[in-house]
Amino acid sequence: MADLLRVRNLHAGYGKAEVLHGLNLTATAGQVITVIGPNGAGKSTLLNALMGVLPSKGTLDYDGRAMNLLALEERVMQGMALVPETRALFASMSVEDNLLLGAYRQVRLGNGQDTQKALGEVYMLFTRLRERRKQLAGTLSGGERQMLAVGRALMSRPRLLMLDEPSLGLAPLVVRDIFATIAALRATGVTILLVEQNARAALEVADYGYVLEMGEIALEGSAADLARDPRVIETYLGAARKKGAAA
Repeated sequence: MADLLRVRNLHAGYGKAEVLHGLNLTATAGQVITVIGPNGAGKSTLLNALMGVLPSKGTLDYDGRAMNLLALEERVMQGMALVPETRALFASMSVEDNLLLGAYRQVRLGNGQDTQKALGEVYMLFTRLRERRKQLAGTLSGGERQMLAVGRALMSRPRLLMLDEPSLGLAPLVVRDIFATIAALRATGVTILLVEQNARAALEVADYGYVLEMGEIALEGSAADLARDPRVIETYLGAARKKGAAA
């Protein structure tokens, strides 16, 4: 399989405060790639830099094309989509109107007639959104808001879907549903770059993983290999394993 995304020597941050220090990362088309690491490691900074929300230096190739100079809107038009940690929904708008806003790329590409088909596919994936399609987004539960944020991104038919902490603040059963959805999306051919603090769940669903610490890649490898790595077990999986053993 070909690489959809190749990042080399990426530097990014906020003003004069550099957060990422020469990061290298590759995302193979059709796979789930996860980035795990502690708070403050630079995981969200990475996604925001890739999406063009933050300025960056380095080489960013997407589908064989240099993306460094493209604005956020142009990256969206190329098939990149980001679901931010904040979810960034329009609380005073209905579920369905939030979803329709996600079809912006398709309308711009002249595929507006495909919007209803995409909407139907999102409702098949998230049946609760269909049930609540007329409900205001601001009245949804945390899990439903996360579903809506992912559904809105999918309305653009992205080739690269970037998810920033999709399990944050959600109940365990909802987290399970979210990760089942990620696995289902991989089966459709979407390439997923998953930033996640729940290392165990992330490595279970991913094909390849990176451990980001202090703005640099500390470890990388297949998700299965990382899950067996003593350092990863001790630092990111140990507490969860002990908790499960005690239950």
